[in-house]
Amino acid sequence: MKVNLDLHIHSRHSNATSSKMDLPTIAREAEKKGIRIVATGDCLHPGWMEEVAALPERDGLFLLGETAFVLTTEVEDSSKVHHLIIVPCPSKASELREAFSGRCAGLDFEGRPALRMTPPEIADAALEADCLMGPSHAFTPWTGLYAHYKSLDECYMERSSQIPFIELGLSADSDYADRISELEDRTFLSNSDAHSPWPNKLGREFNQMEMGEISFEGLRKAIMRGRGSGPTLNVGFPPEEGKYNRTACTRCFRHSSMEEMNERRGRCGCGGLIKLGVKDRVEMLADRNGPIHPDHRPPYLHMIPLAEIIAVALGVKSVYSSRVQRTWNELVRGRTEIEVLTKADLSEISSEEAVIDAVSAFRAGDLVVEPGGGGRYGSISLRDVRKDRETDDQRSLFDF
Repeated sequence: MKVNLDLHIHSRHSNATSSKMDLPTIAREAEKKGIRIVATGDCLHPGWMEEVAALPERDGLFLLGETAFVLTTEVEDSSKVHHLIIVPCPSKASELREAFSGRCAGLDFEGRPALRMTPPEIADAALEADCLMGPSHAFTPWTGLYAHYKSLDECYMERSSQIPFIELGLSADSDYADRISELEDRTFLSNSDAHSPWPNKLGREFNQMEMGEISFEGLRKAIMRGRGSGPTLNVGFPPEEGKYNRTACTRCFRHSSMEEMNERRGRCGCGGLIKLGVKDRVEMLADRNGPIHPDHRPPYLHMIPLAEIIAVALGVKSVYSSRVQRTWNELVRGRTEIEVLTKADLSEISSEEAVIDAVSAFRAGDLVVEPGGGGRYGSISLRDVRKDRETDDQRSLFDF
C-alpha cells in the first residue's frame, strides 16, 4: 500500500513552536492534509513522551483517529549540526535518553536537545538502541551536515555506512542531492520540520512510500528499501521557495554571488552577514555536472501548500487570514489537501473562480517562484497564462 508520511516535526516543547503542537491538533490536521503517518518529534522529552505513550499502541506506532505517530527526535551535536533519529518503541527512547543524559543539560525541558557529543558518538547510541538515524535538512547553511562537513564519511566516520537516509530540507530536492555521488545509495526523505500544525507547515514536504504494513518495521523496511518496500515519491517545495536556497544577506536579504560574498568577506553593504545558499553549496560539493538518479530514486514532485496558492489567488498577504483559512477548509471538505492539489475534479469543487483557476495553474506549472535566501522564503506568483507558455520539462501531477 502507498502511504504518505511526514517524519520530522516538533512538539510544543521545542523552542519557537506553536502551543497548538499537541497530539489531537497534529492528528486532526495531518488527516486533513492526507498524511497517514506523522512523527511525534521530541520523544526524549519526558512530558511529551508521557502524552504519546498514553495513546493506543500497535506495532510500534501510536494511534489517534486516522493518524499513526512514530517516535522521533531531532538532536544537535557539538558542532550544532542537527540529526533526525527514528525510534522503534518507548523502551528504546528511554535507552537513548539514558545514553544522552550525561552529555546534555536540557533533556528535561528542551524538545530538541543540544548534546555535547560528536556525530559518531550520537550514531553509536542511536544504532545501539536499534534506531534509524540520518542528517536533518542536510544542506541547510546553519545546521545542516554539508554546512560543516564535506561528506558523510567526514561527519559520521566509521558509522557512515550505517546511515540509511538523508533529509533534503526545504531548499533542496533530488536533482540537487543526486549531483553528489556519495548519496546515490541513500534514501532521500522530504519532511516538513513543522513547528506549527497549520496546513502551510505540517506536511508541506512529505514522503510517499510503498509499505507492506502500517508498523514501525514496515517503515524501517521502506526506508531501507527492502522486500518490495520503499519510497515511491518525494514531495516538497520547489527548492527556490526555501529560505536558504540562494546566497543572500541575512539582514536585507539581497542576493549575492559566491564571488561577491568572498570579495566582501561575507559582509553585505548594509552590514549584515551574507550566508552561503544551498544552490551554491551544492555547486561546491558536486562531483557530477548534473543529477544522476539511481534506479531506486523515486520522482520528486514539487508541491506548494494550498493555503499559499489561495492567498496568491485572492491577493491576500497572509496565509493565516480568516478568508484564506475559510477557503482552505471549504476546499478540503470531504477530501484531503493532497487530493485537491493533485487529482480532485476541480469542476466538482465549489469555490471562488480565482481560486480554482490558481489550483489549475499550479497543476499546469504556471506558478512562478522568486527564489528565497538569507532566511527569507521565496515568493510565488501566477504566470500570465494568456501568453504563450514557455516550453519546459516539468511533468504534470498526473504523471505520478
